[in-house]
Amino acid sequence: MKKIKIKSFLILFIIIIGLIFFVYFFNKKDNKLINKPEEEEVLKKDFKNMNLIEVEEYAKKHDLEITKTYEFNENIEKDVVISSSLNNKNLDLVISKGSIPLATYKEKNVNELGKVPIMMYHGIREKTSNSSGTIGGNVDKDGYNRTPEAFEADLEFYYQNGYRMVSLADYVKGIVDVPLGFSPLILTFDDGNADNFKVIGKNEDGSLKFDSKSAIGILEKMKAKYPDFNVTATFFLNAGLCNQPEYNEDIMKWLIENNYDIGNHTTNHADFTKITVTKTQEVVGKLYQMLDQIIPNQYVKIVALPFGSPYKKTHTNYNYILKGEYEGYSYETESALRVGWEPEVSPFAKTFDKTFLKRCRAYDNNGKEFDIKMVFNMLKTSRYISDGEKDLITIPSSLKDNLGETDKKIITY
Repeated sequence: MKKIKIKSFLILFIIIIGLIFFVYFFNKKDNKLINKPEEEEVLKKDFKNMNLIEVEEYAKKHDLEITKTYEFNENIEKDVVISSSLNNKNLDLVISKGSIPLATYKEKNVNELGKVPIMMYHGIREKTSNSSGTIGGNVDKDGYNRTPEAFEADLEFYYQNGYRMVSLADYVKGIVDVPLGFSPLILTFDDGNADNFKVIGKNEDGSLKFDSKSAIGILEKMKAKYPDFNVTATFFLNAGLCNQPEYNEDIMKWLIENNYDIGNHTTNHADFTKITVTKTQEVVGKLYQMLDQIIPNQYVKIVALPFGSPYKKTHTNYNYILKGEYEGYSYETESALRVGWEPEVSPFAKTFDKTFLKRCRAYDNNGKEFDIKMVFNMLKTSRYISDGEKDLITIPSSLKDNLGETDKKIITY
């Protein structure tokens, strides 16, 4: 009798479970039939000429993911959709920014054919009893090395005078993403000095702990203080890399992960006017090989020329800096940096030559011989001033003949 009751209970249990599944799947199928026409209507919807707020409300209601692109448009009001594309719940919108503010450009003196300072630093270190620098924040007589206090003051000066950083790699590619009315600034460091990124240990989570007076320590401090400064720099290394064997690879990977770039300064800081073509390919190619082993496809293919040599592009070794082969390893260099003295031209200028770029030595010399004070005084009347749109080039109409070839939209005023 007991067995019969258990059996009956099991049969009843199975029937109930079966009914539950039947109702569930029937309702699911029925709901699909009901919702399918609605989904088709959503996918066919055209958002052109709709206000952005309306589109966002619609997208939220129908669980759509929005990607926005903004463009100036003389005929469509600001925040109105110019065009749309909907694919698998992904809604791509092109939205009007309204008419181009030519009066504002004139007021801000926008000029994207202006000069761009590529600042050249080396060591960031304290003065000692042997230091030969006697002017300002120079540690050595020639001003290649700065004190931490001077370097921080330099950064503060750049920020307060309306400069915002861009990466060297972006500048070379003609990407200048700087807010309206501000000017681009590029920082470079040669030699891979340990004081650029001096590690004093690791934090509890295993991350690197940098000396607060190192270049990175100061740059990160400024990054926290001024989030809109877009703090970045390119570090050009020799065979010693970051000159901290225990941490070299960790430092290099940290730099890449934290908005900094790494480039080629040759294996032995070679003077290209004093070596052969074969040696040229070795010192350039071997350093590229080293970078490939640690940060493959993550470094910039730019060479900072040691001593600024060769001083002319006609030198025999010059072409082998840009392209060559070392022990079966082929390399190509996109850009080369001179030691230089004055700001470079805009990447949109007809005279722009990314393979032979000038830099400004970041040092103090009482406003003479292209020191920081002299360079930035020169820039007061010649600096690149951004229109705030990285896909537009805005220039005074008087300069249009100085513009090089470009596929970007040109605005003159």
